[in-house]
Order: sequence, then C-alpha cells, then structure tokens
Amino acid sequence: RRISGYVTIDRSIGLVSINSSTQEDLASVLSAADAACYAAKNLGRNRVHVYQVNDNELVRQRNQIEWAVKIPQALEDNSFCLYYQSIIPVIATDSVWEHREILLRLRDSSGKIISPMAFIPAAERYNLMNQIDRWVVSHVFAYLEQSFQQIKKFDCVYTINLSGDSINDEMFVEFLHQQFDSHQIRPQMICFEVTETLAIANLRKAEMFIRSLKELGCKFALDDFGSGMSSFGYLRNLSVDYIKIDGSFIKDMVDNSINCEIVEAINRIGNMMGMETIAEFVENEAILAKLQEIGVDYAQGYGIARPKPLIRVC
Repeated sequence: RRISGYVTIDRSIGLVSINSSTQEDLASVLSAADAACYAAKNLGRNRVHVYQVNDNELVRQRNQIEWAVKIPQALEDNSFCLYYQSIIPVIATDSVWEHREILLRLRDSSGKIISPMAFIPAAERYNLMNQIDRWVVSHVFAYLEQSFQQIKKFDCVYTINLSGDSINDEMFVEFLHQQFDSHQIRPQMICFEVTETLAIANLRKAEMFIRSLKELGCKFALDDFGSGMSSFGYLRNLSVDYIKIDGSFIKDMVDNSINCEIVEAINRIGNMMGMETIAEFVENEAILAKLQEIGVDYAQGYGIARPKPLIRVC
C-alpha cells in the first residue's frame, strides 16, 4: 500500500562491550543488548544506550524481559492466584448483596506470593494483558459456577479489572459471551473495571465496549477517577455504574481541605448522573467518617478489609 507524505523513522541502538574478559554466554550478551536497545527507546529514542552492569534502567528492562518469558509459562501452569477485597457501603444498608474486587497474584516456585506490581508492567509492554484477562475471567467464572452449585444463590457482585488490550480486542466480547454461556453466570453478578486513563486513551472503543456488555446486563466501574485532566468532560459519554475516586485524593483528605473538596465534587456530580461512588485507599476510621459526612456510597481499602484468597488454582 502506498503512503503519501513523509514517514519518520526513529533509531534506537543498544550496545554491549565484548572483550577477552567477557564471561557471559551468547544468550546473556544478546539479552543485555536487547535491554539496552529498549532502554534507548524508553529514554526518548534516536539515541545509543551502552550497557552497564549497575544501570538501573537496564536492570528494569532485563527484569521485564525475564517476566515476558515467565508470564506465558505461569498462565500455562496455572501459577496465578485469585484474591478478593471487600467493598462495603459507607452507610449501612439492608441490602444482602456484597461487593468484591478480584485481585491477581502469582505464586512462584518457592510458594511466595508475588504482587502484580512486579509483573504487570512487563505484561503491558509485551502485549500479554489480554491473555491474563482471559485467564482471570475464565477462572472467576469457574469459581462462581462451582459456588452456585454448592450454595444455590447469587448474592455478590464481583469486579474484574480489564486492560486496554482486551477493550481493543474485537474478539474479547465474544469470549465473554462464551464464558457467560458455558458457566451459566448471571451478567448482573459481574462488574468490569477500567481505569480513567485507559478510557480517555480509547474513548470511542471504551464507549462501545461498555455499551455492548451493559446490554448483556453487566455493570461497569471507572477506576482512578480524578487522575485525568478532563475527567468530568467525558464522563457523560461513559455509561458506567460506579466511579472509583482516585486514592490519592482519599488517603489524606482528612487533613487536606482541597482533596476533601475534590472528593465531595466527584461524589456530587457522580450521584447527579446516576452513578454510585467508591472511595479507594480508605485506611482508617477518620477517613471513613469523612466519607460518611460527604455521602460517598462505598469504601474500599486496608482500613476496611485486607485482600483474601478467593480460590487456589496453583
């Protein structure tokens, strides 16, 4: 296909010094060169980055490359584990429905539980998030199907985080339909969560994705709300059920009047638009009392409930 106009090409080069004292094997040298090349890209492109043993940027790059190999193996071996964190009403209600957010962890070969902060950046960089999302959905749905067979009732909404890769995957909605059908899960039990920055970057895609699944009966939450530069401007285009107020405003709102005002404004506008609000990073009773005073709907954080294992699959 012909392209009219100009094409700009960036050049990024990674260098590794090889001499008589080099002890690494060929694979290690090539891995170091690859990491140096990615470092050059991350630092602005159109540059040369020379590998140094104690280079923090290269250490990070090599760590991500290693995770890019480990993650597919972990998916194949079912080494990931599912946890959940409860989300409670700020003001007690008579509702019997619970809310839980699904959290992902990884169990390594020694049995140690690894935080997603260690492997998610690599998964995002190497386009592995869609595979992880599918693993999470299929295992959560299998858990819910088994639970229903045992207790014969559904009384909880489970929130599942989704990545931009999945929203941009035209086959992902079809995959979700198949999962709902095969596991006989009521869509009303599932709330999908996307971050504000992701929604802004893919506004049209996010809007279509949300609409298609809400027609099925699913709920949607917008995470880290308030972190973007134009949060209120696009909110009317996204028909979400819940707004999760960015934790950076919550954690010091008791002593920071500006953050408190921001939380109050988000809560007021969200409620006016028919959306319920969830405060993240609720770490103590003082914050919870302030949220009650403002009228925020739900609270989540270590001061409310710590994550607990949902199901052991490893």
